[in-house]
Amino acid sequence: MLVLPRPASASAALVVVVAALSLAVSVHAHPHPAPGSSRTRAAQPLPATWYHDADHPVHALFRRQPAPASLGRRAANATPSVGSDSWTAQYPASTPDAAQLPAAWTAALAAAVAAGHIPDYPPSAESGGAGPVYPGALNADRNNATICAATDRECRIPGDIWDAPDGIMGIGFDDGPTEDSPTLYAFLRAQNQTATHYMIGLNILSNWQEFLIASTVNNDDIAVHTWTHPYMTTLSNADVLAQLAWTMQIIYDSTGGRVPRFWRPPYGDIDTRVSAIASSVLGLTAVLWNQDTEDWSVGSPGGTTLPAIQTNMQTWLTGTKMPGLIILEHELNNNTIGAFMAAWPLAHQNNWTTVSQARLNASAGPEQDGRETDAAFNSLIPASSSAAAPSAASASAASASASASAASASASASAAAKAGDTASAAAQTAAPAFLGLLAAAAVAALAVA
Repeated sequence: MLVLPRPASASAALVVVVAALSLAVSVHAHPHPAPGSSRTRAAQPLPATWYHDADHPVHALFRRQPAPASLGRRAANATPSVGSDSWTAQYPASTPDAAQLPAAWTAALAAAVAAGHIPDYPPSAESGGAGPVYPGALNADRNNATICAATDRECRIPGDIWDAPDGIMGIGFDDGPTEDSPTLYAFLRAQNQTATHYMIGLNILSNWQEFLIASTVNNDDIAVHTWTHPYMTTLSNADVLAQLAWTMQIIYDSTGGRVPRFWRPPYGDIDTRVSAIASSVLGLTAVLWNQDTEDWSVGSPGGTTLPAIQTNMQTWLTGTKMPGLIILEHELNNNTIGAFMAAWPLAHQNNWTTVSQARLNASAGPEQDGRETDAAFNSLIPASSSAAAPSAASASAASASASASAASASASASAAAKAGDTASAAAQTAAPAFLGLLAAAAVAALAVA
């Protein structure tokens, strides 16, 4: 039986029930690779849009849930204008407080933990710039299937995206929006090129005009890059949730109710625990990279240089097209933006097809680069739990309905991308079947509140 903490009041229970029941509707099956199957699975294209369909259950987490009093209260039927004082007051002004999260968010996380969907091991700790370190003996095993610390680039978590299809260069930028971003946005418009922008929540809050250019003028794709750009594996479960969900909320509120599908972990710092929270609770797919310009370090002591970036771009863009390219680039400043603009002609001179990273036709499982172990491709998150639902008839019905929905779900057709014989057919981003258990538990919580 899945058990959630008893709500403090009937109204608090109702928030959980509404969110849980909404999340249990239209649950989709999520494919996980079977042991040893990662090399032979057919391509599963990514969706053609950066946001979830309107009927996706994750919307329930962001539909005007009452905000904590310390952050101001969202109007029930009105959305404050982007950039207004009332809009700004809805969000954390710095690192989010995990104790000040909407009830629906914490209930969804608690349900995922209770159902066994979130791996249970301690967070890592920062180590003076050398990358996160796990406690004790865990650190020696950080590259096995249990932890799969992506910062080492020795294992890949099933479902994370690292490579573009053959012959395709994925276009995307981290750390926006910034005051220099309009230069990039104007260049992209002039090239008729759509890109994915992995945005930091606080940067959206501070540079909302630039955000609106990307999202409404350019109609570019918006993805999550956390609220304050921390090492995510060093955070508690609740803090991981806060970093991601607040960024999703401000994007949702500022784009007419669109919930992003994709995120990029700062520094590439992700493990199975962080990945499970992102995917199982929030419906997010991580997009990493297979080449790194290190453009963020231009001008820093010991950092790279613009000529060095151009040399690397020349090598990558004139080299193999198998697999395609996902290059880590930033819209931090005019140096990073200029480096991309200078290399742009090379992509088309060498016959690359350029596609926004949120629209790549990528395989559902990562490709091996020769360094990962087979164990890293096993299913890391269990399928829907067989735990019994609460005895209340309504709770059992809610759980049964969600299970039936998960069993019958199918992928939908969507946009096309070039990749040899690969034809694009968009697939729904998965919503976890455990949400049926969350719905059942929430109904029971309301009954006793």
